[in-house]
Amino acid sequence: MRRLTWIIATLAALAGLTALTGCGDGSDDNTIPVATVGPLTGQYASNGQQMKQGATLVVEDLNAAGGVLGKQLKLEIGDDACDPKQAVAVAGQMVGEGVPLVAGHFCSGSSIPASQIYGDADTVMISPASTNPALTDDRAGPNIYRVCGRDDQQGKVAGEYIAKHFAGKNIAFVHDKTAYGKGLADETKKAMNAAGLQEKLYEAISAGEKDYSALVSKLKRNDIDLIFLGGYHTEAGLIARQMRGQGMDTVLMGGDALVNQEYWSITGKAGEGTLMTFSPDPRKNPAAKDVVARFEAKGIEPEGYVLYTYAAMQAWAQAAEKAGSTASSDVIKALNDTEFDTVIGKFRFNEKGDPSLPPYAVYRWHDGDYAEIEK
Repeated sequence: MRRLTWIIATLAALAGLTALTGCGDGSDDNTIPVATVGPLTGQYASNGQQMKQGATLVVEDLNAAGGVLGKQLKLEIGDDACDPKQAVAVAGQMVGEGVPLVAGHFCSGSSIPASQIYGDADTVMISPASTNPALTDDRAGPNIYRVCGRDDQQGKVAGEYIAKHFAGKNIAFVHDKTAYGKGLADETKKAMNAAGLQEKLYEAISAGEKDYSALVSKLKRNDIDLIFLGGYHTEAGLIARQMRGQGMDTVLMGGDALVNQEYWSITGKAGEGTLMTFSPDPRKNPAAKDVVARFEAKGIEPEGYVLYTYAAMQAWAQAAEKAGSTASSDVIKALNDTEFDTVIGKFRFNEKGDPSLPPYAVYRWHDGDYAEIEK
C-alpha cells in the first residue's frame, strides 16, 4: 500500500499537481540537487519563508566552501501549503527528481504522510520543524530525521510551567485538530495534570477561521485565567486580539509555532504577555554568530526555523562528506555515527532520529519581541 501511495504521488507530481520551483533534472557530473519543502502559500507561508531563507543561505555557504564531495549544490524548493495531500504529491515529485535530501516539512500533519513517501524511496528527510512524536516514534524508515525537539518534551516544559505559575487558576486547553496542535495540547495537559493541576475546559477549533468570538465568550463565562493553544500563530493571534476586544486579561500560551514576528503583526498590543515554548534561541548560539550576521546583512532576521533549516542541510552535508557518497545507505550510516557541528550547536541523532539538543525554554512576548524567561 505504501508503494502504491508513492507511485500515485509521483504520477500526480509529474502531472503538475504540485508546486515546485528551481527544479532541475536531478544530479549531473557537477551538481547535486537538494530540497526544502514547506508552506510557501497559505496562512502559514511565513513559516515556509523561514525555511526557504535558511536553505538558500546554507546552499550558498556550502557552495562557496567547495560544495559537497566537490560538487555544487542546486536548491529545489517545494510548497506543500501545510496540506497533507499536497505534501505527499510534492514528496513524490522530489523523489522523481532524484533529490538525495529533503529538509522538510514544516507542519507535522504534512511531514508524517510525506515521510512515508521518502521512507519507501530511501530519500533522506530531515525536518527542521515538525515536533509531533509520531514522526520518529512511528518512523517510516531509517532515513527519517529531525533537528528540532518533540511535543512531549515541550509539552512537559509548558505543563510544568503552568502548574507552577498558575496553581489554583482556571486553565483551558484548545487545539486546532492538527497533528501538531492536538499533540502539543495533549502533551501539555498531561504534564500539567501530572503536576497536580486540572483544566476547566478542553475545546477544539477549526484552523483557518477568522471569528473565534464563540470560543472567547465561553472562556470569559468560565473565568479562564490562561488558555493554552495547540495550534499556529495565525489562530493564536486572532484569539488573543478577540479576547482583548472582550475586555479579557486572560494569558495566552502556545508552542514553538508562535515564534514568528507575524504573530505580533496580527495582535499588536493584544499580544503583550503571550507565553510560548521554544528551544533556546539559536541566534544566541556562538556557533551561529557569523551566519546570523550574514542573514542580517541581507535584511533577514533568522528567527524561528531559519537556522534549523540551515542546520538540517549542514548535518546532511557533513554526513555525505564523511561517507564519501550521497547514496542513502551510506549517508544514513554517517548520520547515525557522527556528532554534527552546526549553527544550532553540536548534536547527535539517537536511534529514533531525534537530536541531542538542549531542552525547551519558556518565552514571553513583550513590546513586539520575545525573550526567554525563568521557568
